[in-house]
Amino acid sequence: MTETTASTAWLVTGAGGILGRDVLAELTAAPGAEVTGRTRGELDITDPEAVRAAVAAHHVVVNCAAWTDVDGAEADEAAATAVNGTGVRHLAHACAETGAVLLHVSTDYVLPGDAGRPYAEDAPTGPLNAYGRGKLLGERMVAELLPRTGYTVRTAWLYGTHGHNFVATMLELASRRATVDVVADQYGQPTWSAVLARQLAVLGRAALAGRAPAGVYHGTAAGRTTWYGLAREVYRLSGLDPERLRPVGSAAFPRPAVRPAYGVLGHAGWARAGVSCQPSWRDQLAAALETPRFAEPAAAARAAALTLVAG
Repeated sequence: MTETTASTAWLVTGAGGILGRDVLAELTAAPGAEVTGRTRGELDITDPEAVRAAVAAHHVVVNCAAWTDVDGAEADEAAATAVNGTGVRHLAHACAETGAVLLHVSTDYVLPGDAGRPYAEDAPTGPLNAYGRGKLLGERMVAELLPRTGYTVRTAWLYGTHGHNFVATMLELASRRATVDVVADQYGQPTWSAVLARQLAVLGRAALAGRAPAGVYHGTAAGRTTWYGLAREVYRLSGLDPERLRPVGSAAFPRPAVRPAYGVLGHAGWARAGVSCQPSWRDQLAAALETPRFAEPAAAARAAALTLVAG
């Protein structure tokens, strides 16, 4: 999935996050790329004038900026929506003024989570929580203001080599606990941020070349599993005993925000753009676990295993 990026100017918002840092790395590695990254501290997307100034002179904007505290959104929906909804409107409006392509990263939480098969890109939405409602507003702003140059890419269960994420947490807990309870009644698609970053880069190039229709795309790994299934694979691939994990229901971990029970997404839309779907979640996880970010805590967990299990 490589194409020339010469003379193309990219802007990455939310460049300090799990995905944003990988998008920056992916884009800057390409010969001739002109890439500007803006962290939350450097660009507040709720400020329309700051957004307009940042977007100017860029051909593609990749919006990785987001309020990601799902439970926090329940306590302050207005603040979350200001970022996930109104902030996206500012970006879309600025892109409409300059003709820039906008790749906006969204979430499976805009869907009701009650399906029995993967959600198509055009499936009816119906968020269950404040976070999802704000993200859905952002999607609508992209579709309304950028009908030909706006792209929403929904992802889910994202983990990466930067920041806090489920895979890192499981390895950290393996060093401290003999057993770990993990939710086994929520289904999704664990997705490595580095793989999604590559897919976003290819989509942006295809969009500039006029090969990718605007609209919604699903940027998640192939296949499906539960949090418990993911944890077992993390343990197995890391040389830890998966039997140390115990499956529990969602009720064992009450949270302010309701989580969808089924967030599995279909990937038919990528064929329209001539862009490859992502590999399976197991293949992605195996590759990610070879990086120092995960290999080092896995080694520490194996070293602690004998003491923990014996105790």
